[in-house]
Amino acid sequence: MTPPQKAAFIVWLPFYTLLQKEVRRFLRVASQTLVTPVITAALYLFIFGATLGERISVLEGFSYAQFVVPGLILMGVINNSFSNVASSLFMSRYLGNIVDLLVTPVTPTQFIMAYTLAAMLRGLAVGVVVWVISLFFADLPWAHPLAALAMACLASFLFAQFGIIAAIHANSFDALSMYTNFVILPLIFLGGVFYPISILPPTWAWLSHLNPLFYLIDGFRHALLGVGDLSFLVSFGISSIISLIMFCWAASLIARSYRLRT
Repeated sequence: MTPPQKAAFIVWLPFYTLLQKEVRRFLRVASQTLVTPVITAALYLFIFGATLGERISVLEGFSYAQFVVPGLILMGVINNSFSNVASSLFMSRYLGNIVDLLVTPVTPTQFIMAYTLAAMLRGLAVGVVVWVISLFFADLPWAHPLAALAMACLASFLFAQFGIIAAIHANSFDALSMYTNFVILPLIFLGGVFYPISILPPTWAWLSHLNPLFYLIDGFRHALLGVGDLSFLVSFGISSIISLIMFCWAASLIARSYRLRT
């Protein structure tokens, strides 16, 4: 190993160590972090796939099961990306061992990216398993597979940042769970997972465009099915802007060690 390579290895060693620790953390309790959300998604798929999938249709040319599966996949990605970061970082604050991490030579960017990449691995892993299970209920055309992967990664990245922000601002476990129950779940269900925004009355359709998850869900569905309420570029562009804002917010909190040393 040359001196420049050795220096780069030393600089990035704390990042790799933290990333490895976060990945091992959720793999150690895989029954909770991976199996449980997959079972929940499978129940949704059974209800909307086996019972309603062939009986109703809200999008011309596609069964209801085909319409709802992209939203369920992305719901798994979003929920698990958020909860992986939020639970881990909040527990570190709650137990006080976050101070040990802050005195290590980990830069704010490395800190965020280690937590983010671990969350994305968990979120995308759940998304893949949900997709595999969905094959028993609906066949997706995968119109633009690379675009679908890009949107899934973007959704995972965005909610990993939201998980960091929530974990820093939460004062208790109840407060942390409120972000899931009163922010994420309502936004998901009102973001077009189970219905297209185009069938809503004009006022409600306009209000739905204020929901950031609408762009993630619609863009992902557009990439899979080839149709959506908006063009893929619009959905991806708006989601990217929101992700950048969330990343800058999280980075500013970590850089200032806001509420991390108390």
